[in-house]
Amino acid sequence: MIESINSIEKTKIARGELLLTLLIYLSMFSNSYTFFQQPFEFYFGYLIYIVLLPVFIRRFGLNKNLGIIFTILALAGFLNIAVGNNTFPLFFKVFLGLMLSYFFYDSVIRFYDFDIEQLFKWYLKAAYIISIIGLIQFISFQIGFKLGYDYTFILNKWGVTPGGNFGIRINAIFSEPTYLASSISAAFFVSVYNLTRKNNILISKFQSLVIIATFFLSFSSLGQLGMLLTIILLMLNLGMAKYIFIIIGVLMMFFNILYNNVSEFRERYDSLTELSDKGASSFKLGKTHGSSFILYNNYIVTVENFKNNFVFGGGIGSHPIAFAKYNIAKDIKVEGFANNSADANSMFLRVVSETGLFGVFIVLYIIFKFYITRNKEHETYHWLVSNSILVMILLNMFRQGHYFLNGFPFFLLLYVYNSFSYKKTMTNLSTDAAKPSSISNS
Repeated sequence: MIESINSIEKTKIARGELLLTLLIYLSMFSNSYTFFQQPFEFYFGYLIYIVLLPVFIRRFGLNKNLGIIFTILALAGFLNIAVGNNTFPLFFKVFLGLMLSYFFYDSVIRFYDFDIEQLFKWYLKAAYIISIIGLIQFISFQIGFKLGYDYTFILNKWGVTPGGNFGIRINAIFSEPTYLASSISAAFFVSVYNLTRKNNILISKFQSLVIIATFFLSFSSLGQLGMLLTIILLMLNLGMAKYIFIIIGVLMMFFNILYNNVSEFRERYDSLTELSDKGASSFKLGKTHGSSFILYNNYIVTVENFKNNFVFGGGIGSHPIAFAKYNIAKDIKVEGFANNSADANSMFLRVVSETGLFGVFIVLYIIFKFYITRNKEHETYHWLVSNSILVMILLNMFRQGHYFLNGFPFFLLLYVYNSFSYKKTMTNLSTDAAKPSSISNS
């Protein structure tokens, strides 16, 4: 009887943990649905923060290092409000969401006792499920089954994206193909590496193929950059750096294939090149790629704002104010060029604009300090986690300007804690190797 009761209790606990895990990963990848959009967009993930974060705080407290960083950002924010570089509503809205998301995902990692491998495996499973949805969307479009490729009846911040070589750029459960590519980019890295091994690494060969297929079918320029970064990091970690000329040749060939066969990539590249060479005067309506001009415009705004606020930037949430001052598209009488005025169209540009040298230092410190290369003698999963998340970080820094969309804080923190886990593992291996073998004398 007692054993039966214990079994029931264990089952309840297991189901509770499963539900909790599901909610946590839903908080990362459910941003195509909002409960309301005014005065700000309230995502499903925010509801999970509100419910679970107080429980986590009571159990684990607050991370002191994160507390110091956010205290500095808060002080810089209030100072910028005082001098007119920012407004309290803009600052409060972004700062609160940013702070809550980082403390929430830090607590999540602590809740799972820093089990980096398991947390990353769950992400890979989520990426696989998302990729299956993406392939269903692609196949449904080809056969004309609307309910299979158009999810607007479920997701209210979502839309079908035409384009690509097959009439549709798949975005699965994300609002844009770009978000799909950036969110599964770490899984793409693992999948490519997995296909080069005899034994499965973290996920199966079939799952790897599904993820790779979905990544390609997004036809995202950001995804194509992710492919390039994946090739570079894999070559460096697999000991191919000495073949530098071969690597350069492969990368040039890869670029030429994209340039000659993917019109979206070619148009974006040509537009960015021309804007970089000739400036805004080279803009031609209907010829210059809109997204490229928006990115270039935000680059100019960021540079001008940085000149005036180079230490701590204009404060969290202040980029729209800087955009209003330095926007070079004011005289272009076409709507859409201010669509990304809130997030700078790039997280790195936004970090420079809103946090200055302080924010740039933190980003670069994290990337270089906690990066792990492959250890041939003691190969563990850590280098795979590190390099795959690095691809995701770099893609978000280049193109995705929202600070905490699609679980970005979780992956940044996982990148950091993965480094701690690796050092602990290497220390344990060194300790075990130093122990004298016990030989009994008989």
